[in-house]
Amino acid sequence: MPRYFIFYKPYGVLSQFTAEVAGQRTLAEFGFPPEVYPVGRLDRDSEGLLLLTDDKRLNHRLLNPAFRHRRTYLAQVEGLPDTEALERLRRGVDIRVGKKPYTTLPAEVEALEAPPPLPPRTPPIRFRKTVPTSWLRLTLREGKNRQVRRMCAAAGLPVLRLVRIAIEDLELGDLQPGQWQELPREMVRKRLRL
Repeated sequence: MPRYFIFYKPYGVLSQFTAEVAGQRTLAEFGFPPEVYPVGRLDRDSEGLLLLTDDKRLNHRLLNPAFRHRRTYLAQVEGLPDTEALERLRRGVDIRVGKKPYTTLPAEVEALEAPPPLPPRTPPIRFRKTVPTSWLRLTLREGKNRQVRRMCAAAGLPVLRLVRIAIEDLELGDLQPGQWQELPREMVRKRLRL
């Protein structure tokens, strides 16, 4: 019977079980059962929701771009977004994926009026006294490598902190960095709209 786990991946942890170089933090330190693996990735500098399972069909379904599953992120960015920057993100921006130019699909983007209730990041982000920061909520239906960071940079809003909070209706909830929870199969299928 397949098993399903949601995990709050902390900043600085690779989304894999084996280190690429000595001293890197990996999923191996968090006590997952054998045979599960992450569905997709979050880069080392990103944090938030990571789904782990031993269900190969679910892995294929979530990673196949044809299904366009929603992925929702909170991004703390440098600067204050104006209407033009938000509209560019909503319409799609030109980025590079590998060495090829790529125009992102339209996205749902909103500027938040106040910082979201997230646990503090360890280490904290760098602050510059003369540069304000703001928070965006972005929902994408694709998942290119470092896409949110590249999109925001293209709109003139470099990302300082990035947290994935949901895939479809599967949400991070009250988990804290480094915590995980096993979920029943039917709940996962329902929340992922499978």
